[in-house]
Amino acid sequence: MPETHTLVLFALAALALLLVPGPAVLYIVACSAEHGRRAGLVSVAGVHVGTLVHTTAAAVGLSALVVSSAVAFSTVKYAGAAYLVYLGIRKLVAGDDVEPETSGAVSTRGLFLQGAVVNILNPKTALFFLAFVPQFVDPDRAVWPQVVAFGLTFVVVGLVSDGLYAIAAGSLAGWLRHHARGSRLASGSILVGLGAVAAFAKRS
Repeated sequence: MPETHTLVLFALAALALLLVPGPAVLYIVACSAEHGRRAGLVSVAGVHVGTLVHTTAAAVGLSALVVSSAVAFSTVKYAGAAYLVYLGIRKLVAGDDVEPETSGAVSTRGLFLQGAVVNILNPKTALFFLAFVPQFVDPDRAVWPQVVAFGLTFVVVGLVSDGLYAIAAGSLAGWLRHHARGSRLASGSILVGLGAVAAFAKRS
């Protein structure tokens, strides 16, 4: 296990990174603004289940394979980009006659799964664990327990910071329910845009 002061330093550094809005934050904001705070918090939970998958992958060395192999990286990258674009297009072509309350109730589980898949298929998360986490690893100690500890710390910090984004965006949900079409078009456009950005992600 890492020393306490190292974990604290890592948590502060992770918080600084998490406070800068990235694809996961924008996805959470879109979900929360369209469906409300509860849906936003569900998407936060899904995103960080995806983080746990990356933590496990990093601990056993699978992330290194993805980053070192151009084919593996490209496969994950384009799969993630295509999934985001698919979600965005589905929102853009959805009919205006769908009731927001029914849609939100049915999609709660879906939002959780979507959040997990979005982050699992985000190769930048794998790059984060390989480029950032090793800076805090003590080579004189067992590596995998340290990676797991840092991953869990990142998840805890992420749940708090991303949860605040979800709550803030959820405060707009009431207004957006009266502008359902505009909300749907905005969230769909965000997802399509995220997919485009993900498609051009570089391995470096």
